[in-house]
Amino acid sequence: MSDVKGLQQRLDFMQLDAATRARVQGMKPMIMEAMPKALDTFYDRIRATPATRTFFSDDTHIGSAHTRQMAHWGVIADGDYDDRYAGAVKKVGEVHARIGLEPRWYIGGYAIILDQMVGKVLEQRWPRHALSHKGATAASTAAELGALVKASLLDMDLAISVYLDALNARREVAEAARHKAENEQTVVFEALESGLKRLAQGDLTVRVDMDVEPRFQSIKDDFNAAVEALAETMQSVRGSASGVLSGSEEITQATDDLSRRTEQQAASLEETAAALEQITATVKRTAEGSHHAAEAVASARGDANQSGEVVQRAIAAMGEIEKSSSEITHIIGVIDEIAFQTNLLALNAGVEAARAGDAGRGFAVVASEVRALAQRSAEAAKEIKGLISTSGKQVSEGVALVGETGESLIRIVEQVATIDGLVSEISASAQEQASALSEVNTAVNHMDQMVQQNAAMVEETTAAARTLHGEAGDLDRLVSHFSVGGAPPTRRNNPVHAAQARIEAEVRPSASRAAAVETYRPGPQSVGNTALKAEEWEAF
Repeated sequence: MSDVKGLQQRLDFMQLDAATRARVQGMKPMIMEAMPKALDTFYDRIRATPATRTFFSDDTHIGSAHTRQMAHWGVIADGDYDDRYAGAVKKVGEVHARIGLEPRWYIGGYAIILDQMVGKVLEQRWPRHALSHKGATAASTAAELGALVKASLLDMDLAISVYLDALNARREVAEAARHKAENEQTVVFEALESGLKRLAQGDLTVRVDMDVEPRFQSIKDDFNAAVEALAETMQSVRGSASGVLSGSEEITQATDDLSRRTEQQAASLEETAAALEQITATVKRTAEGSHHAAEAVASARGDANQSGEVVQRAIAAMGEIEKSSSEITHIIGVIDEIAFQTNLLALNAGVEAARAGDAGRGFAVVASEVRALAQRSAEAAKEIKGLISTSGKQVSEGVALVGETGESLIRIVEQVATIDGLVSEISASAQEQASALSEVNTAVNHMDQMVQQNAAMVEETTAAARTLHGEAGDLDRLVSHFSVGGAPPTRRNNPVHAAQARIEAEVRPSASRAAAVETYRPGPQSVGNTALKAEEWEAF
């Protein structure tokens, strides 16, 4: 029996009988002669095609395959399609299946080889070679080609069938492994489902104890570790819940004390803010008064500067008057000399008129009149000179007095400037004090506002602490439903049950304070001198 299933059936169907196989055997020399070139052409295509080149590591590998192919085609050319031949074909198909060489490349290889082989047969059997091959006819040549093609297709069919059988075998193995894995996975999931149900019911003692495949071992270990960690955490939570109850009671008492102290602090700070606001207003009025005084002194300084300028102009005018008096004195002197010369000329004219006798009487009268006029002019000039001299002395005295007045005004201006500087410094200091006190007042008002807000927040914190106490009791009751194994935790001097009634009684008056807080919070309210805005609560 052959190694390949259905070998004889294939031979019968393809009509590869003894006669046909004999023709193949007769063609063996020609086949083996043509095969090296055919295989060379085939492996050249292997090298040139990237998809097939990857199946061969190097040319040495290709050379080895070339040698095995030559041997295999020798078996094909023998025409003995028995178990030995079937075993060789099976080995080829298994190799192809193992390396993943798809049938399309195998079929393509046969096409290349058959192309070379058909060409070789036709070359040998062509009419010009008829003398060397007696009895070669078209019919015999066709029969040889048919036998060659049948032998090649048989080999190809057997190799591909082995390839497909190997794939089916692998597929069956994979399918069996998949079913086995699914069954194992189902068992693990059912165990996990059962454990999760018990876990959902509060049973933290559940564990997965069954044996599982190694690939599911990590899931089992992780589930058990997670439940164990949850059990430890819940044990700690149960132990901490009582501590939270005790702590919330202490927090409630502390927040009550803090609320009272904060309210007292807020009242004191509000009084401080009001007093500081009055001081700020007083300092502000003082700063405004000093500012007005500085303005008045600055105005006086300006007036004094203007007076000094007037005095300087007066001194200049006096100097001009004194200069004019000197010039008038000089002119009077000239007039006096003219009167003297006129008088002298009138005297000479009278002498000459006397000498002339009667002919010079009229001229003597004129000379007498001119002399009298010259004397009056001289007397007038003398009087004017005396007056001008007296006026010059008085002008000199006036210039001296105006100069002293100017010096006094200069000293007054300097003193007024000094006073103006001092008053300006006082005004600036008062303004700085007013500004600083205003900032202090703003800060105190802001502190007052913050303390009022803190007082309200303390009230809210007190209410929240009482709520926390109630929620801690609920938490303690909830975690007590979980079964974690071992003895339940003891509470640390927890006076919850004894203090519960008192706490609930205290919550009721706290509700009225909370209502007051709610009344206090909305809308801007005046605290000290600062409007309290509702949005500023967001800072706390």
